[in-house]
Amino acid sequence: MASERKFVAENVRRVLLKEYLMKEVSRAGFGGLSVQRTPMGTSVILTIERPGLVIGRKGQTIKNLTSVIEDRFGFENPQINVQEVENANLNAQIMAEKLAFSLERGWHFRRAGHSTVRRIMDNGARGCHIIVAGKLTGQRHRTEKFKEGYIKFCGEPKAEFIQHGYAVAKLKMGVIGVTVEIMDEHAKLPADIRIMSKTEAASRFPDLFSVPAEEPVPADTEIQEAE
Repeated sequence: MASERKFVAENVRRVLLKEYLMKEVSRAGFGGLSVQRTPMGTSVILTIERPGLVIGRKGQTIKNLTSVIEDRFGFENPQINVQEVENANLNAQIMAEKLAFSLERGWHFRRAGHSTVRRIMDNGARGCHIIVAGKLTGQRHRTEKFKEGYIKFCGEPKAEFIQHGYAVAKLKMGVIGVTVEIMDEHAKLPADIRIMSKTEAASRFPDLFSVPAEEPVPADTEIQEAE
């Protein structure tokens, strides 16, 4: 098999694994997945809002997930590590799932969108962008966007500071796609400028404020000047 096909097959396998885990641990609040190869096998890191539901009683649930990952998806010696989300309101995937669940319960899309944006921004996010697309009010497809704060759509800041989450709400009129993008609260953009005081600048950059010592004048020069 060519190297390009190997990369494609590996990425397809990881996407299928992510879709399976999103479905299986949806009640626990799926927040993200990371698959890493190690000398001992494969490390699968799950970011979960409620880890207890994934581990299960006496670890039975996580054992079943481990066996499925090894048998169905072909990962060698998988080891599942469950991490708890520090703040679920700043996790894009979890907020996308919650917004989709609100739509399935009958919330109006504008009310649900504005409520989600306000909840994310109140928890300290620097920016939030939500896209709701589908048959929202009639038979025709439409797209509604909700945005607040700073958000980047391309370049290095988007790849480094923007979290992306996607979920689907299944309604009688059809499915509605929900996309949530959150900018990290600690994001430092290239255009951010902060003016430091002279004291702070002198403590951080002492070389720029140090006064060079005067060089001693040779004795012959003093005598010549006197003559």
